[in-house]
Amino acid sequence: MDTQTITVTIDRDWRELYDAIWRPEVFPTWASGLARSTLEDMGDHWRAHGPEGEVTIRFTDHNAFGIMDHRVYLPDGAEVYVPLRVYQNGAGADVALTLFRQPGMTDEKFAADADWVRRDLAMLAARHAKR
Repeated sequence: MDTQTITVTIDRDWRELYDAIWRPEVFPTWASGLARSTLEDMGDHWRAHGPEGEVTIRFTDHNAFGIMDHRVYLPDGAEVYVPLRVYQNGAGADVALTLFRQPGMTDEKFAADADWVRRDLAMLAARHAKR
C-alpha cells in the first residue's frame, strides 16, 4: 500500500503532550476524521459515528513510548490501521500519523484524506501548544 506520514511539531514536552491526548475520549476534540461524535466506551473497544457511519475502534494502551496506534473497523467490515506517534523533538514534540492508501482508493480520495489529517493535526497543535 502507498503511505504518507504527516507530522506536526508542537511546542510542548512530548511526554506531557502524550499524557494529555492519549485517552480515546480526547480524540474527538481534534480528530474529526475519526469520529463526528463522542466515543462510547464498550469495554474492550470504542464505538463512534464516523464519516462513513458507525465505526468500532480499538486503541493501543497507554505506554512509555508515545504510541497511540488504533484500528478502525468500518461499517463494511474493512479494518484500517492507523499508526500514530508522539515523540521528542528538542524541547517540543512531533506528532506523526501514517496514512495508508486503502484498496481501491482513488488518488483524489487519498489526497483528500491526507488533507483531512493535516487539518486535524493542525487543530491538535492549536489546542495543545504551550500557552
